[in-house]
Amino acid sequence: MPDRRPNILWYCSDQQRFDTIGALGNPHAHTPNLDRLVAEGVSFGYAYCQSPICTPSRASFLTGKYPSTVHVNTNGNAFFPPDERLVTRRLADVGYDCGLVGKLHLAGAANGREPRVDDGYRSFQYSHAPRNNWFRGHDYADWLRARGEDPDRVLWIKSNLVGDLMEPTPERDNVPPHLHQTTWCTEKAIEFISEPRDRPWLLSVNPYDPHPPYNPPWEYYRRFDPRLLPGPYFRESDLTHQARLARVDFQSRSRRPEEFEGRKVQAAYYAMIEQVDHEFGRILDALERSGQRDDTVVIFTSDHGEALGDHGLVHKGCRFFDGLTRVPLIWSWPGRFQARLRSDALVELTDIAPTLHDLAGQPVPPGTHGRSLLPILTGAALPDHHREFVRCEYSDAADLPDRTFGTMYRDRRWKLVVYHGHGLGELYDLERDPLEFESLWDSPEHQAIKTDLLQRSFDATVRALDYGPPRVMPY
Repeated sequence: MPDRRPNILWYCSDQQRFDTIGALGNPHAHTPNLDRLVAEGVSFGYAYCQSPICTPSRASFLTGKYPSTVHVNTNGNAFFPPDERLVTRRLADVGYDCGLVGKLHLAGAANGREPRVDDGYRSFQYSHAPRNNWFRGHDYADWLRARGEDPDRVLWIKSNLVGDLMEPTPERDNVPPHLHQTTWCTEKAIEFISEPRDRPWLLSVNPYDPHPPYNPPWEYYRRFDPRLLPGPYFRESDLTHQARLARVDFQSRSRRPEEFEGRKVQAAYYAMIEQVDHEFGRILDALERSGQRDDTVVIFTSDHGEALGDHGLVHKGCRFFDGLTRVPLIWSWPGRFQARLRSDALVELTDIAPTLHDLAGQPVPPGTHGRSLLPILTGAALPDHHREFVRCEYSDAADLPDRTFGTMYRDRRWKLVVYHGHGLGELYDLERDPLEFESLWDSPEHQAIKTDLLQRSFDATVRALDYGPPRVMPY
């Protein structure tokens, strides 16, 4: 008897903010394939990551727990805790054939392949980033060599700081589409889903884009006129506010958008997303051709967002604006999940893992912070409520000596941010100030609500603690 559990295609772009999809309200984004997925499935408009940087976020959504509970709070950590089990390992244990293409980033990946964990992936096509400074185990570079290309030539590294705008021209292109890492991800994904098998599969596809540097191919960049884009959300008061937070870790200092060519950065970023969309569509088409689309749950999300010039900031770090913490989350399973449904419920990326356990017919592991989205996906629950609040954490401080630690607590109306140890924080009324320009942290009229939210945030942090080994005796 054939296995009726669904296949799972889990596509996770890198550093893609929530407001970058045409069908979800951005008239400047060219995303026909993501628009198709929105029409076919359920899109969550208020999905939040649990850290605004890569490794803690990925450790969180692959376990269904908060980063501090998993003890993965930083980028560049030496190893992933061996006692934690990824959802992919658990699904492999119950018969899923699991594969990965692209990035994993559960531990530091400098100077070569990151330490491999017991991740459950039978097929492991690894490329942390499209650079050629990896000494071993870079499958994307090997793919280039197999096509007669020199990775040193294709993956040239600009001498200035990573993250700068690398504007292509017809004469001086960045990596062209047919040699791009996002294209490699697609080729390897199609190979995996085309394999003959008699059991369900799970494939994690993790391209590096639209992560900085802002370096799209000319073919995509030429489709955008920066002069016609709205540019970042910015007010002069942002400079004063960000100056107060100068000791709180971030990858850039606040500047006026014209100082870093904000509209060109936006155009390059949207171009990178258009390429991601194109390649994602090729995978959907391959699923259709193989006859597996109706048997496959498709998930599209990202690990965290990108400042993209908002408030004068680019890149990421210890800030919790929606551009950094709110991400796309779209689910589709034709005939099984709701179609054209847009949910306004607060959800977390921790909710992905328990949903996958539900789909596989497995119990949710004890200690999981996430909650299954399956009732909303299937129409068994109303789509307007899932959580009372969402949380986000930061503890990286790669560049500062006093170790920044920040937390975010967001309910339907309020967002509270605390920069612990600095005596600093932010409070936003998201009903009246959805773009987060006016912090009410010091407002005398808002001290009562701030105190209440501080207690709620503290309670949530305590409840998320790792309590150690399970209790097995009454005393």
